[in-house]
Amino acid sequence: MVKIKPHPATSGNASADRLLTLLTAFRIGDKSLTLAELAERTELNKATIMRLIVSLEDFGFVNRLSDGRYTLASEVMRLNTIYQDALDLERHVVPCLQQLVDETGETASFYVKHGAYRLCQYRVNSTHRLRVHIQPGEVRPMDGAAGAQALRSTHEQVLARTEPFYSTGVTEPHAASMALPVFDAQNDVVGALVVSGPSSRFTAEIAKSVGDFFFKIADDLTKSLGGKSIRN
Repeated sequence: MVKIKPHPATSGNASADRLLTLLTAFRIGDKSLTLAELAERTELNKATIMRLIVSLEDFGFVNRLSDGRYTLASEVMRLNTIYQDALDLERHVVPCLQQLVDETGETASFYVKHGAYRLCQYRVNSTHRLRVHIQPGEVRPMDGAAGAQALRSTHEQVLARTEPFYSTGVTEPHAASMALPVFDAQNDVVGALVVSGPSSRFTAEIAKSVGDFFFKIADDLTKSLGGKSIRN
């Protein structure tokens, strides 16, 4: 009987899967992990882990500390730097703003933290002649407006919300806005999506009616930037 050898790619894929399983065992907040912790999280036996870690150490992904624990090494940071440099935020954000304008009929903006203020980084204007006039580069205070609330919020706080932030007459007396934050892979706020318009037209009831759509756009953008879902 002729023995059939396994396809070479199968073995290679399995090894690659185990290496990636080891790397993804590290979570936010982990400074280092023991061999036992790695085995528990990956469900790989310790002998296999030890063999794989040699390759990860050789390529600079993992360091073994003097106490026998393991930590991520400089190659992970180098790749993250390349990823961040290559990430074209505008390419991700502006199409989302356009979708919000198309759905709500109001102006959509993307705000980021700028010291003690919030700065309008990107904007797609409403087609209405009567609209809120703020241009990219302009700053607003970190007050009680929806955009400022969103920029101050945490991932956990947003997960607990059922509606976007909404405010009226805070920064501008006759303007209303709704907002949701966008997060990165470290659960840090990248910025806030904001829809704004005259309070006489963009009422709380109107904002609520498009809340689910707004959550979907903010969630999609968060995930496209490497973040975790903001919806339960």
